[in-house]
Amino acid sequence: MSAGRDRWTTTSVGVTAAIVIVAAIIGFAWLPHEQPGQQFRSMWDAICSAAGLIQHAPASEAVVKADYPTTQVQVVPQMLHGADAESIGRGATLALRCTMCHGARGMSLANTPNLAGQDPIAIYKQLADFQTGARKSAIMAPLVAALSDQDLRDLAVYYAYLPRAADQPTAAGGPPQIVANGAPMRSIAPCGACHGTLASKPGAGWLGDQPVVYLRAQLQAFAAGSRHNDIGEQMRNIARGLTPAEIDAAAQYYAAHP
Repeated sequence: MSAGRDRWTTTSVGVTAAIVIVAAIIGFAWLPHEQPGQQFRSMWDAICSAAGLIQHAPASEAVVKADYPTTQVQVVPQMLHGADAESIGRGATLALRCTMCHGARGMSLANTPNLAGQDPIAIYKQLADFQTGARKSAIMAPLVAALSDQDLRDLAVYYAYLPRAADQPTAAGGPPQIVANGAPMRSIAPCGACHGTLASKPGAGWLGDQPVVYLRAQLQAFAAGSRHNDIGEQMRNIARGLTPAEIDAAAQYYAAHP
């Protein structure tokens, strides 16, 4: 009886070891070679790549660049510090052309974003991206085309100076799962990691009380890749993994919370 158990144990260990070896060969050697566009100089390179180790590209290898305009804005926390009343006043004058879509006090009456109280860095970045074509808009592009960099900064600090919407009663319950916790198994960070649950982080867009149609449309645009002015593709990488229900839940939540 003992010999039978020993034979069974030996066989089980052997089968398990064989499965592990075969899986390692498939995962670390065969699958990396099957990825389109991947070229490895040796089997060791393929194994290191599959293991997530950093591989240095050969000096002769051409750098692959996007075939569309990308953002040229380098976001740093201090980039708009020191704005004074004069700058805000100039921004107020420039903003007169923006009232039809964004409202006289930065609060939209349509499905365009509310700009009052928005993070100034976020406003500046979007204006600069509209100007360079990194973010496409047939309406915004001609409006910002002739503006100087100082004009963009003045507009940003003016809208940031305006008060946000007053607190209103909101729907009961906390933020949805995708906002509060994300989806770790799909490598999706929570929306609140950058945009906050009820307060945004510096440099990230303020999403509270934005029109739900606008929020949903932007998430769908990031997911489809038609909007691509996010730094490091962080929004595209997240939005591509969201389900339609999660996109709607995030949009509905932020739209309902000033």
